[in-house]
Amino acid sequence: MIFYGIFRKRINSKNSTMRGTGGEGDNGMKAAATVIMNRVNVSEGEYARISQGGNIRNIIFQEGQFDCARETIRNQYNPQNIYNMNPTELHYYIADWALAGNRLNEIGECLWYLNPFRPSCGSTFPSNGSGTFHTRLGDHCFYRPTSKYSQT
Repeated sequence: MIFYGIFRKRINSKNSTMRGTGGEGDNGMKAAATVIMNRVNVSEGEYARISQGGNIRNIIFQEGQFDCARETIRNQYNPQNIYNMNPTELHYYIADWALAGNRLNEIGECLWYLNPFRPSCGSTFPSNGSGTFHTRLGDHCFYRPTSKYSQT
């Protein structure tokens, strides 16, 4: 989850975080960064309201979205939170890569990702049907918005 911490540091240092796909390597971190930036830049629906015109901090710290941005989960301390991470040059590189407008093409316009902890990905996510399966990268499934998303 280091990427999220780096975005947080970038926000604090120059008004502008990622390792939600931990263990997936560079492309996993780039995929997570792509989803975050897609949420920041989407023009309609829930994330447009949350980002308020491009506020990355609002996206990262939206309640219940990224476990690494939470110090507690289910009333238990979360040791893998961004405040306990030590970013490397690679993490800074990927954060800067995303902030410069780069995106991982395989992820497209996806707004969600998750590790289903099973071999297959569900056809929709979240449960309201506002996302449809797009691709799998390593252990993570990525979902792009459907027409229902604009009503969220």
